[in-house]
Amino acid sequence: MPAPNGFDYATTPDGSVRITHHGKPATVLRGARASEFLAEVDDDPQEVMARWTGNYKRGNERMGKNHPRNRR
Repeated sequence: MPAPNGFDYATTPDGSVRITHHGKPATVLRGARASEFLAEVDDDPQEVMARWTGNYKRGNERMGKNHPRNRR
């Protein structure tokens, strides 16, 4: 599975964090959630941003090829 990429984040003067994916807004974190994110983002920024936005692989992608609808 490829590593997530294309994420970027910016902090605003009011303390909120805006996360974008390929230049499009993904989410805005405010208050305690923004503080938690900023404390965690130093580890692996792309992986952390993918997890916080919910944009990551869920592990069931390979099962789709076995579904009767997809067999031809």
